Amino acid sequence: MDQVVALVGLVAIFGLAFWRNLNMGAVALAFSYLFGVFYFDLDAKAISAGFPGNLVITLLGVTYIFGIGRVNGTVDQIVRTMVRGVHGRVVLIPWVFFLLAAGISASGALTIATYGILVPIGMALAQKHRINPVLMGLSIINGANAGGFSPVAVYYTIIQGTLNQWELDAAPIPVFIWTFVGSLVVNIIAFLIFGGMKLIRTSKERNVTPIEADLVAEPKWTRVQYATVAIFLSIVIGALIFDLDVGFLAMIGAVFIAAFTPEDAKAGLQQIGWGVVLLIGGIVTYVNMLDSTGTITDLAHQVAGVGTPMLAALLLLYIAAIVSAFASTNAMFVILVPLAVPLLQSGDVAVLGFTIALALSAVVVDTSPFSTAGALVVANTDEHRSDRVFRGLLWWAAAMMVLAPPATWAAFVIWM
Repeated sequence: MDQVVALVGLVAIFGLAFWRNLNMGAVALAFSYLFGVFYFDLDAKAISAGFPGNLVITLLGVTYIFGIGRVNGTVDQIVRTMVRGVHGRVVLIPWVFFLLAAGISASGALTIATYGILVPIGMALAQKHRINPVLMGLSIINGANAGGFSPVAVYYTIIQGTLNQWELDAAPIPVFIWTFVGSLVVNIIAFLIFGGMKLIRTSKERNVTPIEADLVAEPKWTRVQYATVAIFLSIVIGALIFDLDVGFLAMIGAVFIAAFTPEDAKAGLQQIGWGVVLLIGGIVTYVNMLDSTGTITDLAHQVAGVGTPMLAALLLLYIAAIVSAFASTNAMFVILVPLAVPLLQSGDVAVLGFTIALALSAVVVDTSPFSTAGALVVANTDEHRSDRVFRGLLWWAAAMMVLAPPATWAAFVIWM
């Protein structure tokens, strides 16, 4: 009965959040108290003990320092420098935006921030230089996914933080490398399908003068911007080489910059992803409340008992792909990782391989026009082409829902 109540609660959380356009985390916190007190007989202290303090610090730290970097112009400078680096080669423009998106999300930015920075610029360039807008949109989304699992990125932080609750660990470097490679392969396929070969064939005729006309005249790099880049790199080095906490490192870096440019710091606070912090905090609290009553363990064992462990793993990958196409990818990670715990703890399914497969299955469908990323691409497409772009993204996302789970399952769960 407890499992039924738990699933009803999850469905109600998703349903109410979508129906009334509410923050899912806020709804989850409300349901945590209602279900915890009036059904599971817990008190408020026991419920709030499940709030993920360390994960919230990480989200606050990385989004705060990235927000300062955006406010002080560091991010814009990086974008300008890379776009001008193509020297008029139109065929390279989608790949520049792939790399830009990967770099920005790998630095710890929320994917929504990456899209907000790059999609308007990229879609404008696509229209100006007759690049298929579907290709440009997919390049930005796939690029953000490619960087989304770096050791300091939000997606990886959420997965690793959830795994750590059950004393499991997914090695950061292999996860980053393989998710980057997987996203790169997906984008190569998209490039070939959505006009890349035509761009190659016509690149000589369609080369343009350096893209200064597309962007405002480039200002010079400032000392603060150089310092911001150096601090970004220091955080990555400290986390990877010295195994220091990413969230606290990011907060230290943000405070350091803020001490020299307090006006940027104040504006940077507005860039923090408070909605995502609430989303993750609320969902994790609800899941942890269920776990404290043994409900998650029971549910997980039921999922693990569906056929063989390998079949159960494939089922979870399909659930990840389908849910993520319409709902929050962040929340999906928090919900599905605990359900895979029995498979991972038993050794029947490798933690590293499943983590990579889950990550890729969940994010390759973010191209859906019903997701934030896909919707932004459609919204920034000129009106007479928006319907075609909507259909293109929809068919691509549908194909990814069908193909990505078995492909990642075969490549990483079975092979690894």
